[in-house]
Amino acid sequence: MFGGSILYCDHLTMPQITLPDGSVRTYRQPVTVAVVAADIGAGLSRAALAGKVDGRLVDIRHELSDNTTLSIVTAKDECGLDIIRHSTAHLLAAAVKSLFPEAQVTIGPVIENGFYYDFAYEPGFNTQDLEKIEQRMQELAASDDPVERSEMSRNEAITYFQSLGEQYKAEIVEDIPAGQTISLYRQGDFVDLCRGPHVPSTGRLKAFKLTKLAGAYWRGDSDREMLQRIYGTAWPDKKQLKAYLQRLTEAEKRDHRRLAKQLDLFHLQEEAPGMVFWHPRGWQIYLQVAEYMRQLLRCNGYQEIHTPEIVGRVLWEKSGHWEKFGDEIFTTHSEKRDYAIKPMNCPCHIQVFNQGLKSYRDLPLRLAEFGSCHRNEASGTLHGLMRVRNFVQDDAHIFCTEEQIQSEVAAFIDLLQEVYQHFGFTGITVNLSTRPEKRIGSDAVWDQAEAALAVALDHKQLNWTEKTGDGAFYGPKIDFSLHDSIGRSWQCGTMQVDFFMPGRLGASYVTADGTRQAPIMLHRAILGSLERFTGILIEEHEGRFPLWLAPVQLMVLTITDQQQDYAKKVTTSLIQQGFRAECDLRNEKIGFKIREHTLQRIPYLLVIGNKEVTSACVAVRTREGEDLGVMDLPALVSRLRSAVDEAGRVSGLPE
Repeated sequence: MFGGSILYCDHLTMPQITLPDGSVRTYRQPVTVAVVAADIGAGLSRAALAGKVDGRLVDIRHELSDNTTLSIVTAKDECGLDIIRHSTAHLLAAAVKSLFPEAQVTIGPVIENGFYYDFAYEPGFNTQDLEKIEQRMQELAASDDPVERSEMSRNEAITYFQSLGEQYKAEIVEDIPAGQTISLYRQGDFVDLCRGPHVPSTGRLKAFKLTKLAGAYWRGDSDREMLQRIYGTAWPDKKQLKAYLQRLTEAEKRDHRRLAKQLDLFHLQEEAPGMVFWHPRGWQIYLQVAEYMRQLLRCNGYQEIHTPEIVGRVLWEKSGHWEKFGDEIFTTHSEKRDYAIKPMNCPCHIQVFNQGLKSYRDLPLRLAEFGSCHRNEASGTLHGLMRVRNFVQDDAHIFCTEEQIQSEVAAFIDLLQEVYQHFGFTGITVNLSTRPEKRIGSDAVWDQAEAALAVALDHKQLNWTEKTGDGAFYGPKIDFSLHDSIGRSWQCGTMQVDFFMPGRLGASYVTADGTRQAPIMLHRAILGSLERFTGILIEEHEGRFPLWLAPVQLMVLTITDQQQDYAKKVTTSLIQQGFRAECDLRNEKIGFKIREHTLQRIPYLLVIGNKEVTSACVAVRTREGEDLGVMDLPALVSRLRSAVDEAGRVSGLPE
């Protein structure tokens, strides 16, 4: 059943294999991907993990009997790294079954930077178990067992897994349509259900680490069993693994949830899962981000609006959102009518556009809203500020003509790059997501929309990657991901072309020839959600915000009670001049106060003793411990204004 031999056809076939460089190799009989890789070169043969045949990933032992295109997949390819990680998930499952035979295996997918596998194991695992499992994985990898694919019918697979006591695997197979062939993979004594492909042998898995334990409901259903989830990471070599673990350590230091508690920024609690309780200092950061964006939008031709948070179900049915996202929409009911708590802003913006007759001369019309949205995200996916149920988007919709798409997308890209640079992010990854399987509209219109975005990206001379099938149901989109100081990628900005929704909701404008036509709507955001972007900023700066963004910019510290009146006067003066200043009048030693507020990451500490009172000055220290000496208030204010202006200026504002 699990043999690796090749069965050749009786009739003569001479497959022609076209390689990525355009060269063609002809064989006198069917060959495997591994044979082609070996023919190309010994180095490629050693590095080969899998093949891509006519765009489809296959195992290295896959037989090629027809004319086809082939590229050899190695660890340097993104899909090759995914194969390593998925194969390591299987290695984890094999190790668990070896050590804990009574555990049942369920699912083990690839995730960003690694993988996880869920197990049904009633006693539960602990951190000591993780060490044992990882050691067993190392032993199984060292054995270099071949990883071999086989096929079964659906009914055979159900019977097979039931005979092993793997009820969860049997349930998965039962949900596969009848008549579909089931593929399985064996390594040593362990057999798992999987589409593949996988590495040729366990010896290819050289660099991995189990990272943490968690709980997870079977199939994400809170009414089903709670399972044990083991997370891990895997890389092509130990050098890359070490670098990732170092980044992980750095990320843990910067975790915005830990810093939020330390710096008193926000909290979350069970009574409002996925919804943020902002504390004064955290809210101040949030407001600074929002106000910066508001000024920027005003300077770039956007008009800010505000729309209701509860809107009748019928609007969401007309827009298509109810059918697509119904399970994610919070609902309420009043006077025999169903309502949706707004999950996004776009249908409401069309309602604003629809008020009054619009002409082509009114376009483009740019409507922006910092709209509060709610989505019923699964509780297991919630993660601090990064994944919430209530969030505010820096959302805007541009109503325009087809001829205006290019210029509007180009202007948006310029704006987005300016914002990211302002916040200190210089590296940006760009992806163009094309039509998904489930979508509205004709292929011809999708062709038109996808081409418009591709041309705009090429015009801006941006490097971009196509993500086939990842577009929104109403149109293709460009996603912009920024890179932080420790190498993580955060998808924030988006530009989506929508030829459909305005017409579905009755939007139209009068063209130059007097006819009515539905406008094209561009959905766009730069930060994404303000909650998530604030979380990114907390981690990027590790709480040490630049002066313009810091929730408290200055802390006035007294040495004794004798300086209280002057300290209050200084604090009031700074507040009146637009700075966020507080004073610490406690009867504590000055060294204690300096240390405490340094740990609070406050940019400037102003120390006042009797000498400073007499000379009407302050002694200035930075949070980095630098002593800037004694300054009078005008000199200090000048320095502060210069620092804020340098980092906080908004393009287009008067000097």
